[in-house]
Amino acid sequence: MNKQTEQAQHEQQSVIDTSKMNSEKAAAMQLAESARDNSKQQSSFAGQLFMGNFQEDLIFPFPTQSQAEKKIGDELVEQVCEFLINHLDAEKVDETRTIPPEVIQGLVDMGLFAMKVPKKYNGLGLTQVNYNRVMMAISAHCGATAVLLSAHQSIGVPQPLKMFGTEAQKDKYLPQFREGKISAFALTEPEVGSDPAKMETTATLTEDGKHFLINGIKLWCTNGLIADVLVVMAQTAPKTLSNGKQVKQVTAFIVEKEMSGMEVLHRCDFMGIRGIQNGLIKFTDVKVPIENIILGEGKGLKLALATLNTGRLTLPAAATGMGKYCLAVARDWGNERVQWGMAIGKHEAGAKKIAFIASSTFAMEAVTYLTSHMADDPNLDLRIEAAMAKLFCSELAWDVVDTTMQLRGGRGYEKASSLKARGEKPYPIERLMRDCRINRIIEGTTDIMKLFLAREAMDPHLKVAEDLLKKNLPVGEKLQAGVKLAAFYSSWYPTQWLNSSIWSSHPGLGKLAKHISFVESAAHKLARTIFHYIGLYQDRLERKQHILGLLMEIGTELFAISATCSFATSKLQENHDDLTPQYLADVFCLNSKRKIDRLFDELSNNDDNKENKLAKSVLEGDIKWLEQGVPWVDY
Repeated sequence: MNKQTEQAQHEQQSVIDTSKMNSEKAAAMQLAESARDNSKQQSSFAGQLFMGNFQEDLIFPFPTQSQAEKKIGDELVEQVCEFLINHLDAEKVDETRTIPPEVIQGLVDMGLFAMKVPKKYNGLGLTQVNYNRVMMAISAHCGATAVLLSAHQSIGVPQPLKMFGTEAQKDKYLPQFREGKISAFALTEPEVGSDPAKMETTATLTEDGKHFLINGIKLWCTNGLIADVLVVMAQTAPKTLSNGKQVKQVTAFIVEKEMSGMEVLHRCDFMGIRGIQNGLIKFTDVKVPIENIILGEGKGLKLALATLNTGRLTLPAAATGMGKYCLAVARDWGNERVQWGMAIGKHEAGAKKIAFIASSTFAMEAVTYLTSHMADDPNLDLRIEAAMAKLFCSELAWDVVDTTMQLRGGRGYEKASSLKARGEKPYPIERLMRDCRINRIIEGTTDIMKLFLAREAMDPHLKVAEDLLKKNLPVGEKLQAGVKLAAFYSSWYPTQWLNSSIWSSHPGLGKLAKHISFVESAAHKLARTIFHYIGLYQDRLERKQHILGLLMEIGTELFAISATCSFATSKLQENHDDLTPQYLADVFCLNSKRKIDRLFDELSNNDDNKENKLAKSVLEGDIKWLEQGVPWVDY
């Protein structure tokens, strides 16, 4: 590839105008844009919603497992559940911050550290669907154990090697995981969260050109304290384009524990998932062979983003597992606890809580299974759906656990060990809440998920306007680009007002048809609203994070309604006499529609300007008087 082609490709990858940004922000944006995968042209159901297109055929009928695959999943989930009940005391793990060695060995014996490793390399070779079924079960029982396995193979070495590893790398490392070797992923640094341009860990090529020396510190490296092998992200020498401009490069390396120079500086202690081995790791001249680069030099961030697309799907599975556990607790307690002569589940206040828990769990399961099936289909682009699934399920699971705690009252707030000591059923809702809270943070915080979705939602509009966004384009070409833009929107925009959703119906869906019709109509409203805000704010839109967040929440809810209705329809087809899936979907969709109405209203009915002004006053110290009267140490 010559330098001109290389530069053209780099410029093509970044259609966002960075000329008005400061140098630091522009560098971060350019690095992030260059890591995006622009090669995929596969269909994305959720992505099409942002453009006002409802592609029913992409989610109807709901995908299902073959009988053979279902049997594999059924048998493994049953085996795992039996092991968890008989051998894993999750309360003790929480108390001691330790998963016992015999438990880890039991997981090894079941092959759970090689669930996603292909059979060719002595792994279980599970589909994403069956993998998530197992993770659903483990997450409901012990969050720390679920994170141990998830961090190991969803973002640790197995997944990147499956996707991008050389045959030599796969032959060497993948068989080790069936034997119980543990892996980790090292990306975050003390000063680097979601801004990879600030990465300080470096990898310097040795004089003989055969090794890299890695130096730096990595933070919150889950499994890092016990890992045998890690994926480590580091900055390698910048690439120089033909115009003399330098572009930062982030590269992914396979680093083994035996390579000297790694030092654990601190083990972190958290509010929940307290049994995880997570900490601060220092790398000092760690010598790594050049053949341990995954995917290629400068492609580490691309690898990380691609890995996270699939890795995020463990979180919806975990959220669903927690929801299922809460539903069982709500059913049991709702029947058992009697107040004023009637079971609390039969009082309207309790009934509404139980209905919310049940319908929300059903929706989370629908989204989890749909995106898991999508991950098993190489013809589908999963970026948007995976981010939506993570955003939707992690937020909703928190509400489900909180509602369950409220239903349980003081017993929800009391530790399971205390309940057990005084002879009551030791439901660990308190621990479940602490374990659940991290899901809104890891694998991309809720706020980052919304910004990620916003970038993907804007992409079709940016591509239509990309020639106009280019700097120093000749006047003639600018005019051609303007004509192209006008032609597209003169055709597209009117259809967001007048379209088939006005009279469309879905008779095969019964009482759920009205919800799908709502999605069709609301998708057009969402698409034109996004277009209006692009026109209103233009390059300032990326700073209107609250507006963008509301728009992305609307799209996510529309996706969830669609998935839930499709899932309920498939359940009804399996058993025509059981109408409960329809009831579950109907209740969820009605609540979701009300939420969407509130979100649309908040786009214009908000206090963003006043709140931004107030926050500025707080930061500048104007309101320090409000902090008086409490003990405070200025560290």
